[in-house]
Amino acid sequence: MDGRTAKWRISTKIACLYGAILFVMLCLMSFVTGLGIYFSYYNQAEHEMQISIRNVLHHLDEGTAFTREFWFDEPILPGVVLRVTDMSGQLLIDTDSHYPAIDDVNANVIKHKPLWASDHMQVSKIHNMVIYHAKIDTVYHGDVLQLHFYRTITANESFLRHLQLLVLLGTVLSFLLALLAGYFMSNRILRPIRTLTQTARKIEVERMDRRIPVPASHDELAELADTFNHMLDRLQAGFKQQQRFVSDASHELRTPVTVILGYSDLLSRWGRTDKEVLDEGIASIRSEAEDMQQLIEKLLFLARADQKRQVLHKENIELSELLADVMKKMQLVEKDHTVELRENEPGIIYADPVTMRQMVRIFLQNSQKYTPKGGHIWASSRRAPDGRHMLLELADDGIGIAKENQEKIFERFYRVDSSRTKAEGGVSGTGLGLSIAQWIAEQHDIRISIESDLGKGTKFILEIPIVG
Repeated sequence: MDGRTAKWRISTKIACLYGAILFVMLCLMSFVTGLGIYFSYYNQAEHEMQISIRNVLHHLDEGTAFTREFWFDEPILPGVVLRVTDMSGQLLIDTDSHYPAIDDVNANVIKHKPLWASDHMQVSKIHNMVIYHAKIDTVYHGDVLQLHFYRTITANESFLRHLQLLVLLGTVLSFLLALLAGYFMSNRILRPIRTLTQTARKIEVERMDRRIPVPASHDELAELADTFNHMLDRLQAGFKQQQRFVSDASHELRTPVTVILGYSDLLSRWGRTDKEVLDEGIASIRSEAEDMQQLIEKLLFLARADQKRQVLHKENIELSELLADVMKKMQLVEKDHTVELRENEPGIIYADPVTMRQMVRIFLQNSQKYTPKGGHIWASSRRAPDGRHMLLELADDGIGIAKENQEKIFERFYRVDSSRTKAEGGVSGTGLGLSIAQWIAEQHDIRISIESDLGKGTKFILEIPIVG
């Protein structure tokens, strides 16, 4: 396709393509029709002449040729002319005296016969008349005779030429009409695509509420419009999530930066002379910097996960050993809560050890944040009744989660009643941990369910596929 046709509209290309296909088909049909007409004419004439020749030769063999009985049997079919001459060319018998003379027929023999003409016969053309003829030499009652058989193929060849011209003009006219009709119909059919294009041009990031009108017909175009609208819905949701993510991340980073700037100003004024102010400022700046570092690491983790660049190295690991190790380390560092590992059945799982530990720690840290001092945190692992999964339970007797909030806790930067948690002495967070845990669970085909009520604690149940 050259540069000029590449710029054509799809409707024009479709109309030209189908017009060209129709034109080729019409030309082929016209050619086959014309060929069939000529073949039918020649074949019919040849067939009738062959029957007439066979009948005459049969009577010659029996010695009854040209008698009264010979003519009563009608050996020559209607339309076939028989002329009998002697070797000198004298005419002895002529069944049609009005037919062109023998010399005229012989003088107008076509040198190059049509492909559909018989090799055993000759074709002559006299004005508008086309004649099939054959000559046979025979001996009858001791005399040498020449039998001349004639059959008119057509008496008006100009009619056939006019018929061919009419068919050709009809083909061209049909092609033009088909081209116009195809262009009109393709324009009508592709109108929803142009509407889709115009709507897409009007859509901007700031205004993604426009949608493509879906045609009433349930065809491919309606499916395309519906698919495009679903894509816009996902894009709009993604943009809103991105905007919220950026806004929340900016808000979370602004607080430690503000604190660090505040203590920097405090140290620049009084930190050089007051050791107590200096120690307080350094400790606060370090604490805020550590919180900021953790936030940035979580943001980078989620960014790599969204871009599918977070690499996992999966292998067969023993879940009971991993859980026991995580719980043992938590028991060593946790002084404000009772940490207990209850049932811990063995089970081999196929997972990335690093991220699996990270996921379990996130759920335990979540329990740590939302469980008042003196509360209990426990974990247990057992084989599911179906024998194909391990049920890992991570629970606490903390403040719990309201039913209406349980679907939101995995959203980024979402925190359940953070002010209440801080007031009760809990540890504040960024609201990213459970989002990371959910992503890790999805990468390992782990199903997460929650059992929780306000004031009655929370239990996370992880259904983990086992190997074999």
